[in-house]
Amino acid sequence: MRLVFAGTPEVAVPSLEALLESRHEVVAVVTRPDAASGRGRRVSVSPVAQRAAEAGVEVLKPEKASDPAFLDRLRELAPDCCPVVAYGALLRQSALDIPRHGWVNLHFSLLPAWRGAAPVQHAVLHGDDVTGAMTFQIEPDLDSGPVFGAVTEPIGPRDTSGDLLDRLSRSGAGLLVRTLDGIERGELTARPQSPDGVSYAPKLTSQDARVDFEAPAMRVDRLIRACTPAPGAWSTFRGTRIKLGPVVPVLDAPALPPGRLSADKKRVLVGTATHPVELGEVQPQGKRLMSAVDWARGVRPGADERLGGE
Repeated sequence: MRLVFAGTPEVAVPSLEALLESRHEVVAVVTRPDAASGRGRRVSVSPVAQRAAEAGVEVLKPEKASDPAFLDRLRELAPDCCPVVAYGALLRQSALDIPRHGWVNLHFSLLPAWRGAAPVQHAVLHGDDVTGAMTFQIEPDLDSGPVFGAVTEPIGPRDTSGDLLDRLSRSGAGLLVRTLDGIERGELTARPQSPDGVSYAPKLTSQDARVDFEAPAMRVDRLIRACTPAPGAWSTFRGTRIKLGPVVPVLDAPALPPGRLSADKKRVLVGTATHPVELGEVQPQGKRLMSAVDWARGVRPGADERLGGE
């Protein structure tokens, strides 16, 4: 089939790679416009745009997927199907109607659970044991279309959302190719999603990622892993922001008041509403990422100092 692939971030690149190596023909790629990023606010192309350019594939970067010029070019390309992975823009019916097999999305959850922009982060945050990826036919409503296929993935007790997304991006890429193969052969029929068990996964903001040490250790642990690597969990120390890497709940340590620090040569503990957690890596504002032990050796927290204090 002739395909126009839509995707933007690094997590979409394995699917593009798999499609480029498949029996199908990727005639163009649709991605978000170039954007400023990083400390220097340098304008950069998306990972998908970069890989497509390396492969000699036409790259389309409409401001909106409803732009008339983009829709005209899409009609000229005459795709049989448009596979989508984390494109990041709303698709109107005017675009959905163009390919004869529609737009097929690879979504990183077991629908109807965790519809929305951050399904993996919410699965980790809420303590799910299993997640997965599904391919489905895109409809105007959010992630509600009928499903073609699925793969499952266990969530380990130390998995971050980054770990999980990396695995799902690779297993999902294979699922997407198999789905398109089945559509081309006429062997796949999409089945409606269950009306039960619907949940939503809105994007986690930087404010969502602020760690509340008044919460139980399990909640602190899940929040930090869910926000790693993005948007990045954080707290404050001596009035400045400090980024926090994954922590480890410590069941056999003496209790500490929420946020209270206890540091020695081997580890740094922080109190929560239940038992303490051991800090892993930290990044003070304007400084490099370092081990919590190295950080504590430099700042020498006092007996009454805590994370989260202003």
